[in-house]
Amino acid sequence: MILPALLRQGVEEALEGVALADLSRASERLSRRYRAELRDGRLHLSDDMAARAYLATRLPATYAAIRAAFGAVADMRPDFEPGTVLDVGSGPGSALWAAHDCWPGIREAMLVEGSPAIRAWGERLAARAPLARIEWRAADITDGLPDLAPRELVSLAYVLDELAPEARGALIDRLWSLTADTLVIVEPGTPAGWERILEARSRLLAAGAHLIAPCPHVGACPLSAPDWCHFSRRVARSRLHRQAKGGEVPWEDEKYVYLAVSRHPGRPADGRVIAPPRSASGQIGLKLCRPDGGAGERVLSRRDGAAFKTARRLDWGDAVFGA
Repeated sequence: MILPALLRQGVEEALEGVALADLSRASERLSRRYRAELRDGRLHLSDDMAARAYLATRLPATYAAIRAAFGAVADMRPDFEPGTVLDVGSGPGSALWAAHDCWPGIREAMLVEGSPAIRAWGERLAARAPLARIEWRAADITDGLPDLAPRELVSLAYVLDELAPEARGALIDRLWSLTADTLVIVEPGTPAGWERILEARSRLLAAGAHLIAPCPHVGACPLSAPDWCHFSRRVARSRLHRQAKGGEVPWEDEKYVYLAVSRHPGRPADGRVIAPPRSASGQIGLKLCRPDGGAGERVLSRRDGAAFKTARRLDWGDAVFGA
């Protein structure tokens, strides 16, 4: 997956003239903070160089993960066409761009971001987005988000991992109160990210939300440690991206986990592929999360006819219909 052309051009302009050595150092500092899920009272994106390092090395991956989560919502709710968006903890506007790419009919977006450094770049990049109205708000997202109106699509991406555990529940409750239709939460695809998604899932189901994706059931997650639910998106790396991270491979795999809930039910699925499919000599094995609340592998062969042909087209993270 690659960034939309207008966003990619804006990022390239933001990085013009930046010394590679400075960008590499800032990228490494940022990576250490994210890997450690460090919460020391400081913003990860506290200065301009950290913000530019994020644009170079993290924006493509977070955009890809958020876009994939939105795509899953579109599959489960083909009639959902949001016109208004609220994104909290917006960073450089990754969710804004992903939402517009998925639903081009979006007219209006409210983006809330506490870091002045990344918000400034987000505003500059968003000026290129083809939306009628985009408003940015500087706010501490743990202060209750007062004076906001409900929007049809609400998103919270790569934010819960930066919050103290005691602050997460109140934020999720507030976002649900601001959700006119659908709420999407995305987290890093780590065991800790999965645990945070499970906590949000339980809280939102108790509040009466309809579970849209990825789970095909509302029971307890059938996976247990050391296994965990997560997905992956392959992301194209620019030349500068590779240089800043000291890598040669022209792509990277972003692991993520997400939750989508709505005030309206989605169409029922017969399962969700929760691991890379395994192919071997006329067979394909799919690890599925099932509507009955279980999880396990299903092996199909050419003798299964149309089901086998369908299975060959499925990828990690896809919903299964008509199985």
